[in-house]
Amino acid sequence: MASPLYTAGSALLDGLQELGVEYIFANFGSDHPAIVEALAVARASGAALPHVVTCPNEMVGLSAAHGFAASTGRPQAVLVHVECGTQALAGAVHNAAKGRIPVFIFAGASPITQDGEAKGSRNEFIQWIQDVHDQRGIVRGYMRYEGEIRTAAAVRPLVARAFQFACSDPKGPVYLMGAREVLEAEAPRGALAPQDWKPVSPGAMSPKDVAEVAQALAGARAPLVVTSFVGRNPAAVEELVTFCETLGAGVLESVPSYVNFPHDHPLYQGNQWNEAHRNRALSDADVILVIDSDVPWIPSVNRPETDAAIFHIDVDPLKLQMPLWYIPAKGRYAADAATALGQLNSRLDGMTLDGAVVERRRSHWAQLHELRKARLANKERPGAALTAELLTAALRRRLTDDTLIVNEGVSNYQTIFDHLGISTPGTMFASGGGSLGGHGGAAPGVKLAHPDKTVLALTGDGSYMFSTPSSVHWMSRRYEAPFLTVIYNNGGWKSPKLSTLAVHPQGFASQAADLDMSFHPQSDYGGIAAAAGGAYAEIVDRLADLEAALDRAFHAVNVERRSAVIDVRLATA
Repeated sequence: MASPLYTAGSALLDGLQELGVEYIFANFGSDHPAIVEALAVARASGAALPHVVTCPNEMVGLSAAHGFAASTGRPQAVLVHVECGTQALAGAVHNAAKGRIPVFIFAGASPITQDGEAKGSRNEFIQWIQDVHDQRGIVRGYMRYEGEIRTAAAVRPLVARAFQFACSDPKGPVYLMGAREVLEAEAPRGALAPQDWKPVSPGAMSPKDVAEVAQALAGARAPLVVTSFVGRNPAAVEELVTFCETLGAGVLESVPSYVNFPHDHPLYQGNQWNEAHRNRALSDADVILVIDSDVPWIPSVNRPETDAAIFHIDVDPLKLQMPLWYIPAKGRYAADAATALGQLNSRLDGMTLDGAVVERRRSHWAQLHELRKARLANKERPGAALTAELLTAALRRRLTDDTLIVNEGVSNYQTIFDHLGISTPGTMFASGGGSLGGHGGAAPGVKLAHPDKTVLALTGDGSYMFSTPSSVHWMSRRYEAPFLTVIYNNGGWKSPKLSTLAVHPQGFASQAADLDMSFHPQSDYGGIAAAAGGAYAEIVDRLADLEAALDRAFHAVNVERRSAVIDVRLATA
């Protein structure tokens, strides 16, 4: 056998290895012969390359990379085929973009010759069908960077450039494509110097801006911080705790995707998500710092008082990818959250704060914190009905320091955040976007990143159906990445019903028995996972059976090392 040619496909894989990629979540197609051959050569020679995880569904693959990156900060690679595979990434592209998750996506492209002019030239009828005028355009609106590999010599620099964009604020997915002939072409050997391709250093505030924000908050009657994503960097949470304790400022999470502040801290004011009433914390605040949040409040429902002074810190304070977005801020600052909070803390250290004023603020927020705790505890009082609150409380009692949670509860999203009451940053994640089904792939992605942790995916029955559970659980078994799924089953899509009632509270829909959103008769959701991946499956429809069922499920995951699905049929109004 002749010595193998070092191709652009080989260089692509080596570039990923050099940049620290651990996993390639792959769905191979007819455009990948060079990559498949390069993988075979590497394995035959014992060369180190990222592990390949076969993903029968492209959205599941990207969701797995999303989960891995969200829980570690380390971007992974996704490999799909031509425009079909690119489109099949579907809502996972939206989630990665809106959640600011660094992911590298490579898609092949149909061959660019048809008469055998080059190795890899068209030889299958489907290559005409899968050729489109603007393949990159399918995802262009969601990518931090998108490009095309047009020559073998450019592979490594283009891959490294893509990673720079993915890992520089605002982080997000990137997309490269390349035709078969280009991937088959001989490439120069060599290696990247990763230190020469580092992401852009985090931005900071100017000294003048730091002084302005610190002075305004120090002079406030009831200062409040609103955030959604600070917790993506646990170091930023530490800075936020110091900042709020120093000032006596309350903290409100708005549609959180991470644990942004310890939930047991007396300054914590809970989280908001689509409430149809004003939020007490927003109403009380006279100076508000919005930091790392896309939607700090819904103006038509629960905006702050008109005379409240608002300051806004974000790596993207103008929200360039949002067609409609604005808040009336006194100042806007493009800066990294951890860096900016560190600057503000240093400034406060040099200021003389009135201790009595600070204590009065702390007392105010602590009183509201205790009132909130009492409200939540009241909802956890056992009754005859199996409620989302009681289910979440039962899960909370089983959490350990080694539990990681993926939350896609949708209509129970807020309930899950409220009643789990997690205080450790880096232990709970949501997609950051609005495309359903991401929890499915994210959970085994998190497990691959943290093999010694217990991974818990919390989802509704609608989101479970979106997740392609057959692919998810096959992948979970194949790659020994067991996790527990708990389905908050309310018998259909509840969120569209709630949206309709919010606009038409007294309309015909409010009285209708069937709004075409029901899942009756219900599927055997756990049975899908059992058939595809040997998962333990159980249906719970009585409160009396819940505790024992959860014990069996955790035993299956932690002791038997297989996934489990508990379908909890909640009482519905």
